[in-house]
Amino acid sequence: MDPALLPPALLHVPYVGARSPGAPAVLARPDLAAGANCQLYAYAVLAHFGRQVPPLRSSELWEDRAATMRVTSPEPLDLLLFGPTSDPYGAHVGVWLGPEQILHLCREVGQPTVWSTADFRTRARYRVLIGAKRVGA
Repeated sequence: MDPALLPPALLHVPYVGARSPGAPAVLARPDLAAGANCQLYAYAVLAHFGRQVPPLRSSELWEDRAATMRVTSPEPLDLLLFGPTSDPYGAHVGVWLGPEQILHLCREVGQPTVWSTADFRTRARYRVLIGAKRVGA
């Protein structure tokens, strides 16, 4: 999937760590103009393509079996979780676009970017690919 297929509003989202799924500030102002963390951003990208994810935090997302399923071979629009260890608590979430293309929002870059799995492995906080989840279409 080509990131250029995303509307400009999803390409220019500022990173704001406190704006996570279900946070009071997000409930009061759900648009992404005020920023997002990685999960809120990934869920908005999926919503653009008609895939709804409940407001799950990363460890809840990893354990969820109702709205998502674990997959071993990611496909476009699957969610990938990364962390310093295999513990999903506080994991970073990105969207698989295709081979070696993961769209995500992180503090380091400050706006949406595309990295490869190798890019994630070079950073201690993202070095472990915890796994992939597929959201029902």
